[in-house]
Amino acid sequence: MFTKIMVPVDLAHAEKLGRGLQAAGDIGKLYGASVVYVGVTSSAPGAIGHNPEEYRKKLDAFARAQAAANGLTAETHVVVAHDPAIDLNQALARSVDELGCDLVVMATHVPNLADHFMHSHGGQLATHTRASVLLVRG
Repeated sequence: MFTKIMVPVDLAHAEKLGRGLQAAGDIGKLYGASVVYVGVTSSAPGAIGHNPEEYRKKLDAFARAQAAANGLTAETHVVVAHDPAIDLNQALARSVDELGCDLVVMATHVPNLADHFMHSHGGQLATHTRASVLLVRG
């Protein structure tokens, strides 16, 4: 049913992604799909890396650990954005199409008041791509 699964990853909050990562791994194994972990960063130094190449190395290590833990094929895709906070939705939507993903699995939070004024990243992907989107809370 699914052949390529995109998993957006915020390495700064990797400890909060557990259920989403597990769901992506389980679905990947079930369908024999490859999983691509996508990270969006800027060219400016940040908490995760001083430059995009350092960020890429950390995302690659993260993906290797996930592949080993879940017994699946994994790859990474890094998007360098001018302002990741503003460009995130568009960067993820472009990545879905560029990578040929047919499923996006995203960890999400419990909705709060701010969600009434700003759309969720998952909702934006579901609206602006052809991929199915699975949001995993917790």
